[in-house]
Amino acid sequence: MTHEAGSSDGADAEGAPREPDRGNAGTGTSWHPRLVEGEVRVIGHRWSRRVHEVKAFLSRSRVPYRWFDLDTEADARAMAPRTQPSGNVGDPVVLFPDGSSLVDPDVRAVAEKLGLETTPDSRFYDLIVIGGGPAGLAASIYAGSEGLRTVVVEQEVPGGQASYSARVENYPGFPDGLTGSDLARRTVEQAERFGVEIIVTRRATRLRADAADRFVTLDDETELASRAVLLALGVGFRWLEAPGCPQLVGSGIYYGAAIAEATACRDQEIFILGGGNSAAQAALLLAQYATHVTILALEPTIEETMSQYLVDRIRRTQNITVRTRSTVVAAEGDGHLEHITIQDVETGATERVAANSLFVFIGATPRTHWLGDAIARDDRGFVIAETQCADGRAPIPGWSLDRAPFELETSLPGVFVAGDVRRGSVKRIASAVGEGAMAIRSIHQYRRTVRGPVPSYPTAPGAR
Repeated sequence: MTHEAGSSDGADAEGAPREPDRGNAGTGTSWHPRLVEGEVRVIGHRWSRRVHEVKAFLSRSRVPYRWFDLDTEADARAMAPRTQPSGNVGDPVVLFPDGSSLVDPDVRAVAEKLGLETTPDSRFYDLIVIGGGPAGLAASIYAGSEGLRTVVVEQEVPGGQASYSARVENYPGFPDGLTGSDLARRTVEQAERFGVEIIVTRRATRLRADAADRFVTLDDETELASRAVLLALGVGFRWLEAPGCPQLVGSGIYYGAAIAEATACRDQEIFILGGGNSAAQAALLLAQYATHVTILALEPTIEETMSQYLVDRIRRTQNITVRTRSTVVAAEGDGHLEHITIQDVETGATERVAANSLFVFIGATPRTHWLGDAIARDDRGFVIAETQCADGRAPIPGWSLDRAPFELETSLPGVFVAGDVRRGSVKRIASAVGEGAMAIRSIHQYRRTVRGPVPSYPTAPGAR
């Protein structure tokens, strides 16, 4: 049986599975203007880490695709040899609507083939936004609408961690809820209407200042310049470091990938580690496919960390069990996850159980190590802004100007921060959007203080 996926891998977070969208606005084709109508086909083994990466990328990007499992499907085994002019038999293959294919591609190669922008069109912008989550996208909308030439640099796909969400139900204006990827798609379309350039699968690796200019270096050594930079980096998943777990990531252990893996979990025993809202949404989605879903939470009750409307739904779902005061201390498997060891954190007692998949939602960490000494951060890596310091009472460490920092300005004048990566931020989509909008006001204030000629950079090679 093939596994179909549309905007949410063939299913809503609540409700019956559905057929994928075919080339309409719901698939994001306005985002990908060169994407030929039709579905992408992914051929590969269920437990292949590369297959998981490609599926998760397509799902978060709202590209309709169909996955063929080489382990169980005759059609997949028949198609794969004919589509592998190079590489090893069994390597993942991605077939595109125009008839072309890629063998064992990374997500950047897939993004480029789909027509997503991975290379900036210029070297100088009025504003560089690092991070394409809710804060970065909201900021880019306001910047673009007010005439600032803006580029958003996103290391994965737009939407940040919100794009992993199976269902967003508490964002104002959407009473019926929507998937995180759908919310991201709508926001991207709005930003692009105002001329914002969004490049994906590119990481920022360095930040430096030279007089009034700020420079951001990307992972291919391309250097972008601007008078102002907004850090909207969001946060990354906190990894489970228990023995055996790192080796099985993508092969039964997953981070935020419930939508991409939901249909592959049909009739299986699934575990979710974490007691927050993201874990709850994943459990409700996976319970539509899995034989049984077990939530493992550290807290004495899930009411401590989960919104009540989700708690009520979890309690009503017959094939979801909640085990509190529990964690995972080991994982085992030959090529894929087969067993996990669960520990009672109160008594220390352990239990080894069979497990087909483990979805991990144990918190997040800021991805700010690349900033080095350029930006003041706290001991956990969150960016310090305005009058904050380690104890929250003194000026920003390293602040060098006579004036006070503008709202959301970091220790480096002209560099601002918004969203989850800011120290003390409220970790909610709506608050991240609000901070992104607030940052643009401060950036306008800062730009009015800058004197001197604006540097002129040639159009980037290959720019359209």
